[in-house]
Amino acid sequence: MKVTIYDVAEKAGVSIATVSKVINNTGNMRDTTRQKVMKVMEELNYFPSVMASALTGKKTQTLGLLVPDISNPFFSEMARTIEDRAHERGLSVIMCSTDEDEEKEKKYLELLRRKQVDGFIIASSFHEKKLLEDIKNTRIPLVMLTQDAGSLGVTSVSVDDFTGGFEATSHLLSLGHQNIVIIAEQRLSSKMRIYGFREAYETNGYKYQEDMVIQTTASIENGKKSLEEILKKKERPSAIFACNDLIAIGVIQGAREHGINIPVDMSVVGFDNTILATTTVPSLTTVAQPINEMGKKVVDVIVSNINNEEPNAERILFKPKLMVRNTSGVCNNFTKA
Repeated sequence: MKVTIYDVAEKAGVSIATVSKVINNTGNMRDTTRQKVMKVMEELNYFPSVMASALTGKKTQTLGLLVPDISNPFFSEMARTIEDRAHERGLSVIMCSTDEDEEKEKKYLELLRRKQVDGFIIASSFHEKKLLEDIKNTRIPLVMLTQDAGSLGVTSVSVDDFTGGFEATSHLLSLGHQNIVIIAEQRLSSKMRIYGFREAYETNGYKYQEDMVIQTTASIENGKKSLEEILKKKERPSAIFACNDLIAIGVIQGAREHGINIPVDMSVVGFDNTILATTTVPSLTTVAQPINEMGKKVVDVIVSNINNEEPNAERILFKPKLMVRNTSGVCNNFTKA
């Protein structure tokens, strides 16, 4: 049978009101009484009901985190950082992986609202934007992570994807690669990386063409499939910029199966700088997102929003950093002037 506040009060020999004061750390009482109640709570393995706190209008000290795919190392590493930072701030995190499925998005938002979370961190791109508008209209704090806030009027935390795409492409161009293909996801972040890719091409005097872009979703298998598509091109590109480390690793694995030497025959650059980037062979040249800083910042922002009735919305951009490793090399037919 579930232990209740009445059981704690009876065993401790105090009133229910006294137990409530101990739980909420309010009111004046002898330290010996407080210690006695806490000891009984421990002995009975009693945990105050979060839902009961919510029903009385108190904070539940929980955050809802929605990510598109927890199997993606970027989001799993980000979730860990968010959880650690939330713990430091006295909060717990309930995480849901939506797979960017419309039904799951709706289901998990409803679940988290029933759990009475104090705020939402949204790292998944929602099909139905009205769901997020409804959250905002209920005045539950909401912060977007790696997603554009659009017309929601809430704070967003992300990396400067345009600059990341520009730097990755500029790096390959500096090595003599002129025929580069970019593999992107159908997400706003990838769209901005494509813009950076295009800007680097045109800034360096080269012509950008739409068929340089292949779109897919983030997985190693899709990286392999994208390479198969690329290898069917009349002129094989000398370099590939993948907008995600998972895709980049899929390209590397597929290249190995086709006897393509990376980076001698083809260079590969990824994006994210997850743990996979340093464990693959050869180690992956990639654009680093400051995952720790971003994760800590988004928690600090949501906590600030929870504590303020009218938070100011802002767009917080972190600077990416190119990490040059062993999958990018000089193009075979490149000669410096």
